Amino acid sequence: MDTLTASQVLAMDGLDDWRVMLGTLQARFRTPDMSAGAEFVARVVAAANAANHHPDLQVSYAHVDVDLATHDAGGLTQRDVEMAATISALALDAELRAAPTERQVMEYAVDALDIAAVRPFWEAVTGLAPDGAGNLPASGLGEIAVWFQQMAEPRPQRNRIHLDITVPVDVADGRVAAALAAGGRVVGDARAPAFVVLADPEGNEVCICTAAGRD
Repeated sequence: MDTLTASQVLAMDGLDDWRVMLGTLQARFRTPDMSAGAEFVARVVAAANAANHHPDLQVSYAHVDVDLATHDAGGLTQRDVEMAATISALALDAELRAAPTERQVMEYAVDALDIAAVRPFWEAVTGLAPDGAGNLPASGLGEIAVWFQQMAEPRPQRNRIHLDITVPVDVADGRVAAALAAGGRVVGDARAPAFVVLADPEGNEVCICTAAGRD
């Protein structure tokens, strides 16, 4: 099954309800109450079962979050795009409003010289299991994951754990601007829009990340 790049998906029409983040199509549909959310989820599950698809779903009182990815294909596929269109049609029929810019994903990035040596500690304290790349994916929708970044040399004067916040492409500039207005500064933007490194007034770093510019 052929996989699609983030740029290919971002360029497609008909995905206004969805955003690409960390290799998944993500959406949020606002609901008037839990009953409406549960009814919508039931319809999504029925459609997904008919298509032999397996979306991740999370329902709360005010919204339903949906993540789509064909995990055994190693990335997004045309099937995911078609499932997204089906779910959007179900939401429209139920008169639910999409709010895709409200979604974000947070990960802790651990910079390490010897990743194999530090990974067991993070497995133990988080209870997360490593994936094929050796990172620790979140155990459920909306939870925080841990990934490991290889260092070439020690950095005793810089923090070596930072937060990555992945947001929709159309949200990133506003998020960066808000951080700067709140006293932050840009540490590095050479890879923008893929990510921009920011620091708070005391130098603690965070990356605002998007799916753009990564292919």
